Parts: sequence; structure tokens; C-alpha cells
Amino acid sequence: MKTRVLSFALILAGLAAPPPRGAAAADAPKRLTRAESFLGVHFDFHAGKDCTEVGKNTTPAMIENIIRLVKPDYLQIDCKGHPGLSSYPTRVGHRAPGIIGDPLKTWREVTAAHGVALYMHYSGVWDSAAVAAHPDWAAVNADGKPNGKATSLFGPYADKLLIPQLRELAGEYGVDGAWVDGECWASVPDWGDAALKAFRDATGIADVPRKPGDPHWVEFLQFHREAFRRYLRRYIEEVKRTHPGFQICSNWAYTDHMAEPVNAPVDFLSGDYSPEDSVNSARLSARYLAWQGKPWDLMAWSFARRGGKGPTLQKSVPQLQREAAVVVALGGGFQAYFKQKRDGSVFDEQIPLMGEAAAFCRARQALCHRSKPVPQIALLLSTAGHYRRINGLFNRDLNRVHGTLQALLEDRHCVDVVGEHHLAGRMADWPIIVVPEWDYLEPAFRDELLAYAKGGGSLLLVGPRTAALFADATGATPEGLPVKDPRHLAQGEAFVAFKGECQPVKPGPQTKPFGRLHAAADAASASVPAATVAPLGKGRIATLWFDFAQGYLGNRSAASRRFLTDIVREVFPAPLVEVTGAGDVDVSVARQSGRLLVNLVNTAGPHADRQNPIHDAIPPAGPLTVTIRREAKPARVTLEPGGPALEAGYENGRIRVTVPRLDIHAVVVVD
Repeated sequence: MKTRVLSFALILAGLAAPPPRGAAAADAPKRLTRAESFLGVHFDFHAGKDCTEVGKNTTPAMIENIIRLVKPDYLQIDCKGHPGLSSYPTRVGHRAPGIIGDPLKTWREVTAAHGVALYMHYSGVWDSAAVAAHPDWAAVNADGKPNGKATSLFGPYADKLLIPQLRELAGEYGVDGAWVDGECWASVPDWGDAALKAFRDATGIADVPRKPGDPHWVEFLQFHREAFRRYLRRYIEEVKRTHPGFQICSNWAYTDHMAEPVNAPVDFLSGDYSPEDSVNSARLSARYLAWQGKPWDLMAWSFARRGGKGPTLQKSVPQLQREAAVVVALGGGFQAYFKQKRDGSVFDEQIPLMGEAAAFCRARQALCHRSKPVPQIALLLSTAGHYRRINGLFNRDLNRVHGTLQALLEDRHCVDVVGEHHLAGRMADWPIIVVPEWDYLEPAFRDELLAYAKGGGSLLLVGPRTAALFADATGATPEGLPVKDPRHLAQGEAFVAFKGECQPVKPGPQTKPFGRLHAAADAASASVPAATVAPLGKGRIATLWFDFAQGYLGNRSAASRRFLTDIVREVFPAPLVEVTGAGDVDVSVARQSGRLLVNLVNTAGPHADRQNPIHDAIPPAGPLTVTIRREAKPARVTLEPGGPALEAGYENGRIRVTVPRLDIHAVVVVD
């Protein structure tokens, strides 16, 4: 008995390795790495105390049916959810109450036999069973009580459970990797003794803050963000020390949830976007991930709930196809989440839906996967500004970015969402940079933005607080303090009400006023400039003197979009691509193998209606006129997938083609 215990201890330490229980046979087909992969299916069920027959209906035929209908590069299945109970017969963790046989071994053997990679859905920081069994492993809340979900980044959880269990999965079962859930977004500030001692030792701050607004609150959150980075780097390095081929992703790390440079040895980036407001969620996340320099994918939920609550409603095939298109158009991989039953088996009747969505994706893979975006409009998601604004570690309060992004996309601009680390040292790659309602920027970065404009770039500042960061360069003088009374933006004959701050200004002699904000929806009412445009060195700086984003999310008015477009065109008059015509269409531009790709995604219909999140059809868009600036006449222009040649006019350095109809997604390809 002692020999067996010692042997297993060596296995967990990575110093010995038995033949993997579910490993592939030597002659099994080669599996793609995650960096090579494009398409997958995610299953999870977060096993709980009600799961007493896990594995009862997990059969090779069930798994083979998924592979036959979907033809995925990988499957991603549950092994430990947020309750902390493992859905396979773990030797080191907390098991679900009833496990019949070894369902994970079945998943591994079947996927390996078909050359399909297998990844685990594994809940990391969030482990309710671990903190219940070991209260000293839990993060401590500000009131001194243990957190019921989050483990402490300063405790023994990673060494005692996380690392040994990931090694078990890699070594005992031979799975390809883990998509570790409940990580950055589930991490919390910790008032436990070990955390507070580490904070005081690192900062010299004796009086620890307890709530937002207390002295040193920003420093306290920043300290814990760095603690998460250390935790992430350490456990990945430890697992890879013994199992270097095991591929790890920390869900939402280094995305718009954790908008910063990649500084841990993750193998790929991923996240599951909003199940209800999916198009808008994917729009932002994909545009940020496209610039992070790592293999990436995004996950759609195959179901939604009214208002995010109540029973689940199955999405239609067109919905899933469009949610995939938003991601694929930006060069990413795609996966969709389907539930497992409480016994770990899948709902067979749902798999054909994913099969149709998969076929849609595969038709676009060769063209779009890993394509590189062409810089046009850069929208700044500031790491420094975001971390100073939020009161959690990595929560996603981005409405002020979302509002400006949606207004630009919904008027068919090509937009990249980028951080300081994407822009620093290469700002000139973008013809225009938009700074959307940030209260804080690092001084050196602010100075680089000004140097970019002085060198010939165009800078667009949104909101009074952003403008205040550049007060000496806007070409306008504030008159008094910002006011918070509702203002009415005049746009043609329309008036659009906006709440939030408005800064009255007096334009300088070389500054052009742009639009008016009225005290009432009446042209005769008192008004101030809505925006200004001023020269700055060889470039220009435009400023919106009112909070735009929240107002746009509230009214989504065409007049608001036209105003923003008018001022963008004032400082960026010659975009690479312009699309006109009927219907709501997202436009993005990329290059792949020397070809220019103009992606068109149909965003029509009530996709943002959280109370009615299911729709069976998407109204077609078109006809659309696509105008592309290019010095030389193209060899040919086609509409993909399918490849029909488009009749392309070419005059004065512009290609002009007509797309008669856009159902969900198509790509104008210029050779």
C-alpha cells in the first residue's frame, strides 16, 4: 500500500508517469494543436450534488455522432465546474456524488481515434467545494468572512488541487489541454492575513482600504491584479514543467475583460460572449483579440434566456451562423456552447444545429482564419483608464467604449479596438485614433498621442473628461464647469437628447465649431458647440464636448450616428473602404495571402433585444455598393464563399462593385 501511495504522489509531482488511461494509440490520427484549430464545440454542465449518475449514458456512439455531424477540430467538455465537483473519477479532487465507469476515458478514446483534440472545461479560481472543505483556502471579504466561491491567490489552492488535478488530466488521461473558466473575472480582492501582509510588504501602505473611495483603493486593486498574473504564470509554468504539451487558456484573460499585454504562457486566448446581446459582445471582443498576437477564438452560447433569466431557449441556425460570422470576419476561431445533461451526456437533437453552423464556418475558413486586419479607425480601450475606473479586478464596465464602437460600426466604419500596447510606437499605422470618454491616461501615452497628431495623424476625443486631458491642444477654451443638464444635439432637422456632462467652450481663431447642443429641442434655444476641429501641427484634433456613448446606447438614433460620421469624415476623409446601400452591415478589412478582404456581416434585426433573444430569420441586406481605394486596377474581384466574379468598375484610384444581396456574411476579395 505504501508503495502505491508513493508512486501516485510521484505521478502528481510529474516525476513519474503511468501509461495514460485515455491516451491515444500510437497509430491514431494526428490532432491539431489549438493554434492550428479553427472550429470546436464546448459542452459543460457544472456537476453538482444532484449528479448521481455521471457517465451512465456517455457512449462512444454519442461522441461519434457529434464528430460525424460537426467535424470539429476539437471538443471541449466539462470536468470541473464552478461548484468544484469533478465529473470524472478524479483521484485528487472532489467527485460528483455518483460516477458510473470512467466517462472521460470514453471521451478521450473516441476523440483520439478520430484525430479530434479534447480540452477540459475546468473552473479555476472559482471552486465552491474547495473553499467549503478548506475555508483557509478562500479569499476573505472586506467584512472578514471567507468568500464562498473564490479561492485566495495567496493560499495553497493552486499547489494542493489546481496543479495536481491539471497534471492528472494531462498525464492520466492524455487530454490536449484545458479551457480554465472562472479565472480573471472571478478573482476578488482579498483581506486575508496573507494577502494583507503581502500588500503591506510590497507597497509600504499600512492602512488597508476596505471600499471604493478609501485612500489607496487603486493601489489595492492593482496589487491584486498583479497577484492574479503571478498565480496564472505560476500554475501554467508548473503544469508545463511536467507536461509541456498540455495547452492552457484562462477564460477571458488578455481580452477586453483583462485588457493588457499577454504576460503569461497561455497557449491561446478565448472567452464566451454574452448569450443574449451576442452580436454586440462579439463585435468588441473580436476586434480586441485580433490584435493580441496569440491564437484566439470566441464561444457563442447556443441558447439564451429572456432578460438573462428563466428557462433556456434554443437559438436558431441563422443566429449561430451570424454570431460565428462576427468572429470569423476578424480572423478568429469559433466554438459554440451546448449543455450537457446532468449525467454528462449531450442532447443529441441539438447537434445537427451545430452541424449546420459548422458547415457555414468551414466554407469561410481558408479565406478568413488568421487573416490580419488592415488599420483604419483605432478605438482606444485604455488599460490605465479602465483599471482606474472599475472597482473590481477584471470586471467589464465598457459601455463608454461600446457606445462609440456601435455608433461607428452601425454607420459602416472599419474599426479596431486597441490598447496602449498596440498603439505605442506604431500609431502612424492608423489614419485616425479615437479616444472614447476616458478619465485617465498615462502622461507619456497622452504625449505620444499628441505627437502622432502633430506628425500628421487625426485624433478624435470623445467627452469633456477626455478633452480635459488634452486641454492645451484642443483649440478651444472651456467656459465654466461642465454642466449635467440634458442637452439636445441638432442634426439636420432632428434633435437628439443626451444626458451626461457637456462642456461649454469658446473655439479659438483657427478652430472650426461643429454642430450645436441646445438647451431644448428647439433651434431658437440657447446652444453651445457640440464639437470642434482644430489644426495640430501637420494633423488635426477633433473634440466632442459632450458624453456621447451612453446617450447613443440609450437612443441608437440615426441622427447621432450621422453626427459622429460627419466629424470622422472631417478628419478622415479618405477611408480605404466605403459601403453604401440598404440594410445594417458591419464592415471590416483584412489581408490574407496578399489578397484584400472586405468582410460584410449582416447585423439586421433585433439582435440586442434581451427580452426576446430568439429569432428564426435575419432579413437580407442589399444591394450594397462597395468602394475600395487602390492605386492599381485589380486583376479580379470575387464574392466569397462561392467565388462569383463581380463586375468591377475602376476609376480615379477606386474600385466599385455591387453586392446584390447579403444574407449573413460574404467577403469581397480583391486580387
